Amino acid sequence: MTVAVGSDSVRRTVTVSGPASPAEAWDRYAVPARWHEWAPPITRVDTTGTRIVPGLAGVVHGVGGIRVNFLVQAVDEDSRTWRWRARLGPLEIVLDHGVTAFTGSDGVGGSSTWLTVAGPSLAVLVYPEIARISLRQLVS
Repeated sequence: MTVAVGSDSVRRTVTVSGPASPAEAWDRYAVPARWHEWAPPITRVDTTGTRIVPGLAGVVHGVGGIRVNFLVQAVDEDSRTWRWRARLGPLEIVLDHGVTAFTGSDGVGGSSTWLTVAGPSLAVLVYPEIARISLRQLVS
């Protein structure tokens, strides 16, 4: 995990590895209807499409009636990376995600996923710890 503080933003990165293939982990990201399968706080996602592409907008519905509006800003299917902006009331964060191949010390392969969050310090310091649980399930 890394934390960087700039003059006008706070950024934090977490990385998690697991046995899922990079293709499977990427598909779990790329299809918003699957987000609830690996992210326990998400109950459903309403979107303007079925796969993440730049311009895809939607609402993530979470436990307790939380509704987070989002807009996908960039997607690179070949490098398995994407960026989106999420807003909950006045709070807005930008999230960058990626999936790469991973081989453990035992020689068994899987995938690693990373998440970089940028935004207000309180959100950036808290959200990645909550997200780490979901990311473990993404690559499991």
